[in-house]
Amino acid sequence: MTHKYQITGMTCGSCEAKVKSALLKVNKVSAVEVSKNDNSATITMDEHIALPDFQKVLDEKYQISAIDLNEAMEQGKSWFSTYKPFLLIFLYIFSVTALVEVTAESINLSRWMRHFMAGFFLTFSFFKMLNLKGFKDSYLMYDIIARKFPAWGYIYAFTELILGIAFLVNFNPIITNSVTFVVMSVSIIGVLQTVLDKKTIKCACLGDVFNLPMSTVTIIEDGLMIIMSLGMLIMALN
Repeated sequence: MTHKYQITGMTCGSCEAKVKSALLKVNKVSAVEVSKNDNSATITMDEHIALPDFQKVLDEKYQISAIDLNEAMEQGKSWFSTYKPFLLIFLYIFSVTALVEVTAESINLSRWMRHFMAGFFLTFSFFKMLNLKGFKDSYLMYDIIARKFPAWGYIYAFTELILGIAFLVNFNPIITNSVTFVVMSVSIIGVLQTVLDKKTIKCACLGDVFNLPMSTVTIIEDGLMIIMSLGMLIMALN
């Protein structure tokens, strides 16, 4: 069997060689291909091997994690447990913003969407800020701009923070929603390409903190932001 893993901490060809050499020492491993460019290791093994067994042979600077949904499930995770962090965050933001409307004098759809977007961008940018470099390294694996301009990963994280604040204080709705629509529309291109090509890589939506595999869930997340920003833009223009 062959599985692909995320490897963080590699910075040069020497790192690739060290990681490959270490992983080949694990019993039942027959072949290893390592790439620092996409921070991955493709391992062929005679039988399933748990992640901790791989981590034990690696230097502390290198961290290995599952990026294939099937591999995540083999490690004892169901679909729900795999996406639990994302689902909980979505539920928290939805519930709090809905509560604001329920307790207000009247329900305002535009205000709810603005608060939801603020909560979304502020929360997601927070997790990206916890490890900016880790997010940048994961993001360039699939984003069309980050592939050509790696620093875009850093810029994108701060762009989300600024957009979150803009939605929170209701800064110029036309500008805020226009920027959101463009940024998210560009972002979803790489996501669609990755999912349609059935590549098994890590989603960077929650930074480098959680190991979420790229899937239709990511498409739905980005698509929702695009639809909501377009809807609010139309409302602002009318």
